[in-house]
Amino acid sequence: MATIEECRRALDKFSDNLAGADGDVRAAAALDRSLSCRITDLDITFVGRLRGGRIEVLDTVQGPPREKAQIRLAMAGDDLLAMVDGHLHFAKAWGAGRVRLEAGLLDLFRLRKLL
Repeated sequence: MATIEECRRALDKFSDNLAGADGDVRAAAALDRSLSCRITDLDITFVGRLRGGRIEVLDTVQGPPREKAQIRLAMAGDDLLAMVDGHLHFAKAWGAGRVRLEAGLLDLFRLRKLL
């Protein structure tokens, strides 16, 4: 099972990947939205913002987030690590129910370019 520290490093690496992207991916990541990433097996949530093509983690809270973020992800820690390392494709994990993504309709249309 992934640790909190490994999950935090994976989010940092994902943020670096987004910041280095170009084209449609860079445009999709250019949103300014509140973001939460719940790691279900560790019962923690990383809370922050997607801003300027980067993920800024502002806090780590026990359990579900206190406030509903505009973009919400939920998954097991091992799935987060596998996706960031390129061993698990987001769309396949989402289709299989291993990853949940919730956001407003317009944000979902923009975020689909990340898939």
